[in-house]
Amino acid sequence: MYTVIRNYPSAPTLANDLTQRRAEIEALISGIPGFVAYYLIRSDNGATSVTVCADRAGCEASTQKAGEWIKQNLPDLKLAAPQIFAGEIAITFSDAKTVSS
Repeated sequence: MYTVIRNYPSAPTLANDLTQRRAEIEALISGIPGFVAYYLIRSDNGATSVTVCADRAGCEASTQKAGEWIKQNLPDLKLAAPQIFAGEIAITFSDAKTVSS
C-alpha cells in the first residue's frame, strides 16, 4: 500500500469547508482505482489529509483530483500549495473496535 499526506497550513477554514461537502469529497476520492482510505485532520490553523491507496498511481491521482476539485469548488479560498509527503506503507495495524468515522 501507498499513502500521500497533504498538509495545508494557514488554511483555518479548509477542514470546515471540506466537511460541509463530505459527500462530494467521498465520491471524488473513493472513485480512484485502488482507493483504500481517506482521513481529514483538523488543526488550529489548517488541515491535513491522508489518502491510502493500493499503489502510488492511486495516490498521485488523488493528489491531482484533490487539487483540481479545490480550485473549481473553493475558488475564493486562498491556499498555498500543500506540503506533500508520500511513500510506501511499511507497517499498518489498527484496533477495529475503536475506529469510527
